Amino acid sequence: MKKFIAVAGNMGVGKSSLVDFLHRRYGFQPVYEPFADNPYLDDFYQDMDRWAFHSQLYFLTHKFRLHMGLSGIEGTIVQDRTIYEDAEIFCTNLRRGGHISERDYATYMELYQTMRSALQPPDLLIYLRCSVRAIRRRIRRRGRASEQEIPAKYLKNLNGLYEGWVERYDSSPVMIWDSENMDYLSDLADRLEFQRTIERLL
Repeated sequence: MKKFIAVAGNMGVGKSSLVDFLHRRYGFQPVYEPFADNPYLDDFYQDMDRWAFHSQLYFLTHKFRLHMGLSGIEGTIVQDRTIYEDAEIFCTNLRRGGHISERDYATYMELYQTMRSALQPPDLLIYLRCSVRAIRRRIRRRGRASEQEIPAKYLKNLNGLYEGWVERYDSSPVMIWDSENMDYLSDLADRLEFQRTIERLL
């Protein structure tokens, strides 16, 4: 039976690695976040006040297009980051930080709620939990130039929003995985535990 699995979590927690693993282990069809295609991203990291709304609107539009196209993909799908996170984590964080005006935020959220009502929620949400210290270490290691100057406070705020969002999320079953201390890639016991959990939930 076809399923839709969403992988959620802060930047650097291992979402793409998990999508790759599920693709190799189970043959699930991977759908990745359009990170490299956002023409506003480098400008955003240099001047958040000016480019935050533009960047978030781009992500929202393209994530909606991705979600709408999932029904045409054969087999079970595993997606790297959801449209829910774009709005309820990243855009909300920028509004709280004063980088998006109240007027622009209200317009954005009205568009998001309209989009959300047209979308099928995932059959399973996998949330990857990780500390800010580990996230910063991973960001340095993967070397994306636009991410290297991201403040620790920004990542901490995102983590807080993620925890609150996952706590109230009720659109599908949720699997929470400690991606900092549980290594399904290199530790056999952790991998077996991960596989038992996801197979039971699906």
